[in-house]
This record gives sequence, structure tokens and C-alpha cells, in this order.
Amino acid sequence: QVQLVESGGDLVQAGGSLRLSCTASGSRLNINTMCWYRQAPGKERELVAVYTSGGSTNYADSVKGRFTISRDYAKKTVDLQMNSLKPEDTAVYYCYAEIWRLGSRGDYWGPGTQVTVSS
Repeated sequence: QVQLVESGGDLVQAGGSLRLSCTASGSRLNINTMCWYRQAPGKERELVAVYTSGGSTNYADSVKGRFTISRDYAKKTVDLQMNSLKPEDTAVYYCYAEIWRLGSRGDYWGPGTQVTVSS
């Protein structure tokens, strides 16, 4: 069984920082791309940051220069360092991973962690 679990969401003032972390658990995992998405109330889920298996990263324009995605392949984690937070960053943040296990590919999501930025 494969699980993704996020942590680190909190209430923070505008201009502050938070670090989100996501850990994948399960045996015999071959993890390719890992991403962070977010969904604000009344809005569609949007891609925030991507970390490919090859080490490439990409960011939504709205977070470039403020957010940094990092990954630890051995620990099967992906983190999102969020600086200079704005009220519009308020959302539930979800971890996503493309995982191969025992010859099968799957798309996996965490349950989400709430980030609230007050003005």
C-alpha cells in the first residue's frame, strides 16, 4: 500500500514563512515526479511546484522567487519552503507523486494540509 502524508500547514501572517513536508510510505516504490498543488476555496486545484525524478524543478508564476521545492530521494520526501507568504497563498496544499510499484504505475495524493495567511 502506498500513502502520502503532508505536514507543516499552519496559520501565519503575511510576509511570514512555512515549510511543508510530504513523505511517501510503502515498499518497493519507484517514485518519479513529485509535486505540490493547492486549492483555494471556490477555485480549482492548481499546480504550485514540480520536482522531477531527473532533478528538474518548475514553479507556478505566482510563487516563483518565493517558494522552493526540494526532495530527498532516500527518505522519499518532498518539501516546499514558502517565504514572503501572501493572503492569496491561503489554500489546502496537496502532495502528489507518480509512483511505480511492482510494475504498475499510479497517481497518488496526500490528504492535504491547510495553509492560512492572514493580512
